[in-house]
Amino acid sequence: MDGLIIADKPAGWTSHDLVLHLRKILRIKKIGHAGTLDPLATGVLLITLGQATRLFPYLSRVDKTYYGEIRLGLKTDTYDSQGQPLGAECRHLPELNKIEEAAASFLGETDQMPPFYSAKKINGEPAFKLIRKGVIPELKPVKVRIHRFLILEYSPPKLRFLVECSSGTYIRSLANDLGQKLGCGAYLDSLRRAAVGRYTEDEALSLEKIEELAIKKDLARLIIPLDKLLPDYPAIWLDKLSSRLFLNGSRINIIQIAKAVLIGSKNLDEPVFRVFSEENRLLGLASFNPKEQFFKPELVFSPKV
Repeated sequence: MDGLIIADKPAGWTSHDLVLHLRKILRIKKIGHAGTLDPLATGVLLITLGQATRLFPYLSRVDKTYYGEIRLGLKTDTYDSQGQPLGAECRHLPELNKIEEAAASFLGETDQMPPFYSAKKINGEPAFKLIRKGVIPELKPVKVRIHRFLILEYSPPKLRFLVECSSGTYIRSLANDLGQKLGCGAYLDSLRRAAVGRYTEDEALSLEKIEELAIKKDLARLIIPLDKLLPDYPAIWLDKLSSRLFLNGSRINIIQIAKAVLIGSKNLDEPVFRVFSEENRLLGLASFNPKEQFFKPELVFSPKV
């Protein structure tokens, strides 16, 4: 079981809860997820199995798409509907055009402060655990990029929205920041992750469907295999001798490449390549050194791949 499951996380579950549950269902020890979703949120959560867990840095850093509802007029300590209200409710809510102007101001790269009640780690401990101990975590703003922030519908005090953003963006913080900019306060009322990179909610499997396919041992419909992952990365193929050298950690000279595929890649500026054997088995990932014309192993899977 080396590969990826596109799961549809149910509301009320933490991402870790889902991983623990699937570990029991699939009877697999090596399992993880790429990109945490809050318990409030539903939607696409990438579950990595076996050797695919090592692809976390590559699967988690892609852009995300979300939609949901923001409630104007009130701020909470968690920036969502599960928190405690802070201050009195604002009855004078802005018009739609003001909200759209404020939303547009967040587009592009910006510094975003993570919520105090978040899994952001401070000296190895999640911020929300420090808060529960009565310690105010010293959080620092992080660089995020908002590609789109659209107001889909406005029915005061709630608005429906769609956001496309970089990895690491907190939609709760975006809702809170929108409320501050509008001067009326706001919190995230509901959230659904519609896509993680190329993986969308249309192909996400419910918990019930995952359980059904696991019972039937229908792994072909359940798991995307290793050699199908990271399809937007360029790829190279090696002959048997070069494959053995790569699996032993040796760098590969460009003249040893049997075949390369660059056309159609969305990451041509990305120096990381997928490395395949001549039997189309994914051997690992390699970074390309254009000056010296060689590929250096970055991640090597065990030969059972």
